[in-house]
Amino acid sequence: MDLFSENRPETCASLGLDCGTCVHRCASTTAAVCQDLQPSGAYKVFHQLYTSPGCHPMAEAFVRTYLEAVTPSIRARAAAAA
Repeated sequence: MDLFSENRPETCASLGLDCGTCVHRCASTTAAVCQDLQPSGAYKVFHQLYTSPGCHPMAEAFVRTYLEAVTPSIRARAAAAA
């Protein structure tokens, strides 16, 4: 199975993955790599990574997790600049 070409909930479930864990880890990784996305940008990244309509209900969870992951970094940068 190729998760890049078969990116849909059924494929992930057959590999023992659940949507929440997958989206949480991906959003956290995205935040580590790119810390300056606005929420609209995070939505765009989600839809580029998860092209299956079956995954789309998890977009809000992805964005929320992304924003939670970058918030400490934003605070640290603001404190360093002050």
